[in-house]
Amino acid sequence: MLFILPFAIGCDGGSANNNNPNIPNYAVNLQINLNLPAYSNLQFPGNRIIDFSQGARGILVFNTGSGFVAYDLACPNIAFTICTTPMSVPQGSINATCDCDDTVYSLYTGQSAGQQYPMKAYRVNLNGSTLVITN
Repeated sequence: MLFILPFAIGCDGGSANNNNPNIPNYAVNLQINLNLPAYSNLQFPGNRIIDFSQGARGILVFNTGSGFVAYDLACPNIAFTICTTPMSVPQGSINATCDCDDTVYSLYTGQSAGQQYPMKAYRVNLNGSTLVITN
């Protein structure tokens, strides 16, 4: 029993990057129907959509070619109350930029070299033709 306990406590249930003290944890339950024209570009690798209705500063959903990732657009390495604008993601870019400190993050990994925190990731599940993004 004592041998199994550390493994049970160490499991986080699949949450990723949710321990960032700079970004508040808001409930997220976003559903995206890939059959709708507004989201059809997500069916192709390298494309993304942004939804500002949920998350701390909005949610970016990106097709990596091998699946989908979803990130919050709040700058991960600056206090939420100090940097009040969402990260910018130019159309066709594979990077997001925090305009408050000009840090660039990869949309494939959410990482930026030398930074303490990556972009805040959300779970993405594909259910038929619907993406379900949750935290």
